[in-house]
Amino acid sequence: MRSVWQCLSLLHRGILVHCGLLSLFVSAAAAAAADVPSEAAAERLLALRKEAQAHEHGEGVPRDYARAVKLYCDGARMGDSEAQFSLGWMYANGRGVDRNDALAAYFFSLAAKQGHLQSQKMQRFVGDPTSDVPDCMRLLPPVDEGTDDMLPRNEAQKMIVGLVHQLAPEYGVSPRLALAVIRTESNFNAGALSSKNAQGLMQLIPDTSARFNVKNPFNPEQNLRGGLAYLRWLLAYFEGDVSLVAAAYNAGEGAVNRYRGVPPYAETRGYVQRIISLFKRDDHPYDARITTPSPELPRIRLSKGA
Repeated sequence: MRSVWQCLSLLHRGILVHCGLLSLFVSAAAAAAADVPSEAAAERLLALRKEAQAHEHGEGVPRDYARAVKLYCDGARMGDSEAQFSLGWMYANGRGVDRNDALAAYFFSLAAKQGHLQSQKMQRFVGDPTSDVPDCMRLLPPVDEGTDDMLPRNEAQKMIVGLVHQLAPEYGVSPRLALAVIRTESNFNAGALSSKNAQGLMQLIPDTSARFNVKNPFNPEQNLRGGLAYLRWLLAYFEGDVSLVAAAYNAGEGAVNRYRGVPPYAETRGYVQRIISLFKRDDHPYDARITTPSPELPRIRLSKGA
């Protein structure tokens, strides 16, 4: 059977294949949870669920159904049956979202398979589940590649783009986000060296290279692996907020925490705008097992009016 990433890659290129995507995503989530100490995984899922409930009901924070749906879906993607049930309930009742029985049935079905009794009872009221995997449950959401600066301009760049598409899925990072960083940082120059001693394709500073075990930052594969590992960590730390991830990649996560958002540096703000314009999304799936989130995230969200 093809792996999840092989299926996603084939589908992304428009090749229709039978991969059993629903079971693959559920199995991947279950396997992922098994890699984490159960207590830590349970605490993380509980924290996600409580934050989602707070936004759904307006408890201590402004009511924000869209935020609640995103948080519930993060938990659902990690295999939390309670989050799956809550999403099903919202879609079944049109609570802050358009009523959609097929989507409700999809999430009830996921929870029911884990023995969630309420979901098993609700299935009879909503009919058959959708056969499509909802966008928020996809590890790498489809992106319109478009005709833009992301396209390789010569054979050397084509080789780098191919390597990115090969490596990025190993780290749970969208190739498009990685390519946006590469285009902005080095313009695909594997030998790039900045005045601040940032090196290679993804402009790793020596501390970052050491942090992610990059021995030769001018080796394209090593550099990419280091940059992808850092992006994976930042995505988990800032829970998929691309603007915060981009700001941290440019100025460091400490600066983002200190200013509780994108730092007021002209260079960093321009950098964030560039990454967002290339990536064309404000958020990105993340693996919550990689690290605990930034302690400043709740205050950052409040300052955004989330």
